[in-house]
Amino acid sequence: MKKLVLILTVTMTLFLSKQATAQETIVDVAVGNEDFSTLVAALKAADLVGALQADGPFTVFAPTNDAFAKIDSKTLNSLLEVKNQKALANILTYHVISGKLTATDVVAALKKGNGMVELKALNGQVLTVMQKDGKIWLKDTNGNYSEIAATDVMASNGVIHVINSVVMPK
Repeated sequence: MKKLVLILTVTMTLFLSKQATAQETIVDVAVGNEDFSTLVAALKAADLVGALQADGPFTVFAPTNDAFAKIDSKTLNSLLEVKNQKALANILTYHVISGKLTATDVVAALKKGNGMVELKALNGQVLTVMQKDGKIWLKDTNGNYSEIAATDVMASNGVIHVINSVVMPK
């Protein structure tokens, strides 16, 4: 039940924000949504706020606070330390694709790719998008999956798709 309430809250918040945030950057949208407070803290720690406020366009697969909570708290706290800024930036840029890919674009690419398409993330590594069990998933280079829970949260410099797990690069 708690998960359902969270999904509905995130979906409604993002749906309402779609209408009001067309002039806000990806960072502004994330800052304005309490479900992304961990993501915002991580962007600040990795010194990536300025990059995601740039013109873009970008496609961001944004993990919620619950997605970050799946990471061991000791590991997450360690990643937020200054000495691990480069490792954190590598993880976060693995969630960003150059260009604006809406849900319609992703579905079209999946049809063309027989249910699977590879995307090159800003960190240079590949994310695989796949359709499985009627849902759209990201598969990272380690073979872990993250469900795309909400799509097409528009910003002035791109689009956000909400995911339920943090994807990890090699």
